[in-house]
Amino acid sequence: MITTAPREQTVDAVSALPLLKPSAAPRARAHVGVAAYRTLTGCHPADADIEDDFSFDRHVLASILVVAAMENDAVAGRAGLAAAEFASLMAQWFPAACGLGIVWSAQDADAEGADDDEIAMVRDLLLAHRSSEGNAGRWLAAMIARRSMEPNHLWEDLGLRDRSELTRLLARHFGPIAVRNTRNMRWKRFFYRMLCEDDGLVMCSTPVCTNCNDFNVCFGDESGESRMAERRREVTLATLSTNGVALSYLPE
Repeated sequence: MITTAPREQTVDAVSALPLLKPSAAPRARAHVGVAAYRTLTGCHPADADIEDDFSFDRHVLASILVVAAMENDAVAGRAGLAAAEFASLMAQWFPAACGLGIVWSAQDADAEGADDDEIAMVRDLLLAHRSSEGNAGRWLAAMIARRSMEPNHLWEDLGLRDRSELTRLLARHFGPIAVRNTRNMRWKRFFYRMLCEDDGLVMCSTPVCTNCNDFNVCFGDESGESRMAERRREVTLATLSTNGVALSYLPE
């Protein structure tokens, strides 16, 4: 997420996002990410109050949109939404950020909207196990499925601050799936394990997880820096290097 980006030097998201490209410096991407989140929610991501369900859902939706926007200019596509779904989500959850929605919609105009079979499988799995009413759960199924294709831990690729937010998200909107992950398997691996089991296939090479050579792949630690914490660290290291500070003496 973008919790560690500095609060000073905030930029206007609507004016800056059209300039944000995949090659943009981490500092610029961090500032634009914070500005976009603030435009959507009215607060800095570090100050997000997620105590009640509505505020939590808004935080999750904003986080996914922002992390998608920071990757390239096809925001709705990278967030897993068709143009009409994206427009409906913005109107329902972020009506005060219509300017930002227009910018993102324009950037998505030339993006391909073809649905990948793998994404569709994960999305349909989530939809079949929904535990909440309304459009939010349906949109989140599509968004989680698309972000599951990214290479990092799922909570990172959703732009969340830590894994506990992902656990809460799945328990709230996809409870039947959440309760089945009794051994705390990594969520991406767990989704695919469920897909295999539903099709009568076996993903695992051994019947007992602790005897499997891939145990650390499925159950390894998922803690660490959020996406934006990592970007902020890159900025700091680059600044220190430019100023002639010996990086080998920096604490781990």
